[in-house]
Amino acid sequence: MNKIPMRDGYGKALLKLIGNGKPVVALDADVAKSTRTVWVRDQYPEHFLDMGIAEQDMVGTASGLALGGIIPFASTYGVFLAGRAWDQIRTTVCYNNLNVKLAGAHAGISVGPDGATHQALEDVALMRVLPNMTVVVPCDAVETEKATLALAEREGSCYIRFGREAVPVITDEDSPFEIGKANVLRDGKDAVLFANGAMVYEGLEAAKQLAGEGIDLMVINLHTVKPLDQEAVLAAARKTGRVITAEEHQAAGGMGSAVAECLAQHYPVPMRILGMQDGFGESGAPDELMKRYGFSSDAIYQAVKDFVAL
Repeated sequence: MNKIPMRDGYGKALLKLIGNGKPVVALDADVAKSTRTVWVRDQYPEHFLDMGIAEQDMVGTASGLALGGIIPFASTYGVFLAGRAWDQIRTTVCYNNLNVKLAGAHAGISVGPDGATHQALEDVALMRVLPNMTVVVPCDAVETEKATLALAEREGSCYIRFGREAVPVITDEDSPFEIGKANVLRDGKDAVLFANGAMVYEGLEAAKQLAGEGIDLMVINLHTVKPLDQEAVLAAARKTGRVITAEEHQAAGGMGSAVAECLAQHYPVPMRILGMQDGFGESGAPDELMKRYGFSSDAIYQAVKDFVAL
């Protein structure tokens, strides 16, 4: 299966938007090669601003550009964007509901050798709690490109999150993508897995293993954490009676928590949340870290198998 970094889809989308005449400006905090905004710098230098290692200033500048009718895409590592600039995002961007697009790159444990300081495992929680903020976590490079294009058309504050490593491409040009609408990738009756980001592929692989043992797992790509597709969540819960979520993020506060909040209020069913269990990561090879911390298809397989057996 073809593997491409999701950030490539982000860079391609920015080039497409600018090439089509959209008033887009890419801002970066001195990591343009990593976020692929270097492609904008090289091809459309008048649409690029390197703000240096100054994430808070970058968000403030993006806010000013938005007030002037520009569509700013401010990009850097997710851990620094969501963490260091949270006050500016809250008070300047969200409080005023400005049309600012924030891109948190190098998210999740799969950042690998950079270690815990660079592995954003809390950013979705920090972003989804903010009023007026849209939060999207695409599953591959193709969906990242579609999501970036869609966010440019969506008025208001938005956060898109993606990792560094190349991940399998499981969608194509014809795959549906709409902000706020989950995609059922595999039907099933014994349990439903809601996943996003790199965990969607891992979930599909786990479903194949489970099918060999007679367990029918529904897999849903819940790429939009906010606004949550409550209709899809409730329909799947009613059909299967068991819900499990998987995300490359802390188990607390992320997509799993959003699903749990929905179910608790409207249709409580047994549920399991897979994610980082209240800890930090470490340096290591991405594949090894994914296995060590329970983000692999094998971990999902075992969790679903145990869940269904109860």
